[in-house]
Amino acid sequence: MTKQQGQNRQKQAWRDSKGKRTESGRQGQRGENRNVPQIEGLPVAKNDEVVIDIIGMNHDGEGVGRAEGYTLFVQGALPGEKVRVKVLKTKKQYGYAKLLDVLEASPDRVAAPCPIYDRCGGCQLQHWSYAGQLAWKRQHVVDALERIGKLHVVGAGPEAGSNAAEAAGRGPGITVLPTLGMAEPWRYRNKAQVPVGVTDGALVGGFYARGSHRIVDMETCLIQHEHNDDVVGRVKAIARELGVTAYDEETGRGLLRHVVVKKAFRTGEMMLVLVTNGRDIPHADAWIGLIREQIPHVVSICQNVNTKQTNVIFGDVTRVLWGRDVIYDYIGDVQFAISARSFYQVNPVQTEVLYGKTVEYAGLTGRETVIDAYCGIGTISLFLAQHADRVYGVEIVKEAIEDARANADLNGMKHVTFEVGASEDVIPRWKEQGIEADVIVVDPPRKGCDPRLLETILEMKPERVVYVSCNPSTLARDLRILEDGGYRTVEVQPVDMFPHTVHVESVALLVKSETVK
Repeated sequence: MTKQQGQNRQKQAWRDSKGKRTESGRQGQRGENRNVPQIEGLPVAKNDEVVIDIIGMNHDGEGVGRAEGYTLFVQGALPGEKVRVKVLKTKKQYGYAKLLDVLEASPDRVAAPCPIYDRCGGCQLQHWSYAGQLAWKRQHVVDALERIGKLHVVGAGPEAGSNAAEAAGRGPGITVLPTLGMAEPWRYRNKAQVPVGVTDGALVGGFYARGSHRIVDMETCLIQHEHNDDVVGRVKAIARELGVTAYDEETGRGLLRHVVVKKAFRTGEMMLVLVTNGRDIPHADAWIGLIREQIPHVVSICQNVNTKQTNVIFGDVTRVLWGRDVIYDYIGDVQFAISARSFYQVNPVQTEVLYGKTVEYAGLTGRETVIDAYCGIGTISLFLAQHADRVYGVEIVKEAIEDARANADLNGMKHVTFEVGASEDVIPRWKEQGIEADVIVVDPPRKGCDPRLLETILEMKPERVVYVSCNPSTLARDLRILEDGGYRTVEVQPVDMFPHTVHVESVALLVKSETVK
């Protein structure tokens, strides 16, 4: 195949994925709308059509290009491509443009397999080869560490290996390893949260159209477990059959707001949660009977009541309509009870990879005391407890700690202690009680660690800190603070928990500077 033939094939794949050939227009043509206020001094204006080279991708999955030095963000464009775009919106420093045509395609461009990919906001990267996604996610972490954390990153190819002990002897600089991806990066989600609404007078449930709260009906999602799709489809059909009304966001009327399905990959058990705008469910017995008859994997049917006019999914009250109040699943050899509102990682295959790396970086021999900040329902704590002498977990959400204690009992782990409160308050109290941590593990939300927690870690002076992150930007910020306080970041391992999306998790190992030779 010649280079030109390859480019033609890639361009055709892009056009096929769009469903129709884009109409061409004159490059650099000014739009007809002369009444739109323009910012003086910019090289482009709204409705201009320009040809640009895509030089990167931002954290939202938009291609980044420049028109005479002015940055344009382009949904659907990939790094390395030459594209024709139409300017949609301009700001002083940057603007947004619509992809009209791919003139020179990236060799990593593929046709997205999902028929609703262009309309759904759930995935952002299906048009990129999986290898390309993994490489970008590593680079995304590297860029954040260098740009935000002002940290020095050394190269990390296959020869870099993944042994943290060896990494400590490589000299200055952080090793960022290649992203750990999935052998099969589809159908990986164990939880579906499907909004329900009304379209053309009929009950629908699916996804919010990109950038809106308009619900588009959907029968299948390629990143959901097939059983989740099946349960959602059957519940919608039963609701229509029984005349159950769908919630209307604008009026606040209607009953069914969300259908939430949880699937335990190891045990096969399933939980169904009906989120309703009120406690009373018409034909409840018939509904439950039909669900049990048609979906034998479901061992728990719950109702959550949410009567507030909000886009938050769950309300405060949850009750069991039939079956158990939990389902059971495993991460490695550790069993977990999952309730209707428990937080539990949605990709169980990669969760085991992520936690395995966390244990490796903790360097446990069975004699250590470990503190797990932001412990949630105890998933990381109990995983670490298999290899540690004592584990202490702290979490500010009371219900999560109740679940964590139940999970410790479920596994017969008597050497794990959980306490409710803010980490920055509880950990100093533990220190006053004589508890000294050899390792502190943090797994904060996207906003990163509370500054007081970082101060607490620096005061506790554990030999190692293992930072599990879901946001490269706040990871970089917090690593900078810890490095300034006497720690050195040795290695960072990106893990792809959410294939075909822009999200990337990372695990970082930090050691006290004097322990690094």
